[in-house]
Amino acid sequence: MPTFRASPSNAVVLDSLGLLAELPGHWEGHGFNSIARPDKHVDKPFLLELNSTTETLDFTAINGNMPNRGSAEPDIDRHGVHYLQQVGDRATDTGIHIEPGSWLHVPPADDPTVSDRTPVHQATIPPGDSVVAKSTAAATLPAGPTTDPVGPAPYSGYVPALSTSPTTPVVDVEHLAPFMAEPLSPFLPDGLVPATTINSPALVLAEEIRGEAFVDMVVLVISTTQVGGDVNIPFVTQTGEAVQLDAIFWIETVRHPVVGDLLQLQYVQRIVLDFAGIQWPHISVATLHKQ
Repeated sequence: MPTFRASPSNAVVLDSLGLLAELPGHWEGHGFNSIARPDKHVDKPFLLELNSTTETLDFTAINGNMPNRGSAEPDIDRHGVHYLQQVGDRATDTGIHIEPGSWLHVPPADDPTVSDRTPVHQATIPPGDSVVAKSTAAATLPAGPTTDPVGPAPYSGYVPALSTSPTTPVVDVEHLAPFMAEPLSPFLPDGLVPATTINSPALVLAEEIRGEAFVDMVVLVISTTQVGGDVNIPFVTQTGEAVQLDAIFWIETVRHPVVGDLLQLQYVQRIVLDFAGIQWPHISVATLHKQ
């Protein structure tokens, strides 16, 4: 007789997602992007590209269990969401990034040395990069986010923690000058100074939530330095390899005085690109609202 695998109810699916339960749905918002990229075609070491951005994120819960078959220990069932992220330049209304991927809620295994215990993030980027990053911290907190500064200026020989200054910064004037220039896009929150924003893009997040009343939030801190890593096609490896990803995501419940509680998603992400013997942080920040 034929068999089939029935999907559980929507309530059961959402309940199995743990801290990811609020993600399924359509999110829209905007942010800021800073990336240094090779500029060989005009004989310069790099070009600093700055974008005020628009963004959509569509999350869909994955119905049913996703079993990991055990050999040294029993099977575990994973659950999660897959997503499609699309980012555009707010000034020119052109697309600059598209990314499919997934977030997985992984339950503890019997053996703590092989247990992920916290959410795992997977992403694929069409230019030829893929990444797996484990959450290094995940919790629900009764407050709003703390957006520490994240510096986009280059450094060498050492990748600092996400919110700390490098111990080996690049001080070459040619390399630092673009980080003091005016942004290419006029779309910044009121009150932000352009040159300051370039050097601390997380200011965009702090300005977006100024004065908001928070009910609670889920915070997800991820990094490829713990478990996982970045994989690049040969061309990318040779010309501007992504060597590390670090990010913080905040899923926030905000109390609006008229319409009640709203869901808001904020993130700060740093991808370290390695080219010309230097590490170049690619910083992206955004604030999105669930529609």
